Amino acid sequence: MEKALEIRNLKKEYGTDGNQTKALQGLSFAVDKGEFVAIMGRSGSGKTTLLNIIATIDKKSSGIVKISGIDIDSLNKKNLSDFRKRELGFIFQDFSLLDTMNSYDNISLPLCIQKIGRREIDSRVREVSSLLDIDKILYKYPYECSGGEKQRIASARALVGHPSLVLADEPTGSLDSRSSKSLLTALSEVNKKEKASILMVTHDAFAASFATRVIFLKDGLVDGEIQKDEDNQKEFFERVSIASRKEEEN
Repeated sequence: MEKALEIRNLKKEYGTDGNQTKALQGLSFAVDKGEFVAIMGRSGSGKTTLLNIIATIDKKSSGIVKISGIDIDSLNKKNLSDFRKRELGFIFQDFSLLDTMNSYDNISLPLCIQKIGRREIDSRVREVSSLLDIDKILYKYPYECSGGEKQRIASARALVGHPSLVLADEPTGSLDSRSSKSLLTALSEVNKKEKASILMVTHDAFAASFATRVIFLKDGLVDGEIQKDEDNQKEFFERVSIASRKEEEN
């Protein structure tokens, strides 16, 4: 199976020799192309550090990070910037939409930066908007939209460039339960229909249950994982909840 993401013996240390914090201690795992993986773990487990390194926001101390087979350490500054625009999509908890742009323009922004043609931009924006059921709000501004609608717009922006990997950082953290379920259902459908590779960091067992696999982190290392297999979403939620509680107790 082709890999969207490969992490090998990843380490991240902060501070000096006399006062050092080891955020990641030799973490290894992979995400297959088209897989929807959730990362869970209590505060301090290394979730945010991991996501920041994959997103190229932070630098690792050692180890290997490959996205679509490319070692991100092999890229110079300009190539890394181009790679990030082309290969990565980001969904943030706070939406990070531009208030001066309507939904259509917010979604199309990554394609405009890549200098994609206008006709191709329009086709892609309408395609992803249809998948996420936001066709009717394309010309609304963020202040005219609900929290759930804003997160769908942000998700469309992350997906419109057909990135190799979508990174979602607590995407339901600012949403009510109804909006959360709606967004997660939409992401799950996009994952199935478009074979989008998604890596989602979350503390919420309900959110994690929409993924096809859940990886648990503890002290900067993988501390177990569970597969959805033939479970429906409700059954997987129960399994994730039980596993999550055990992780908290240990």
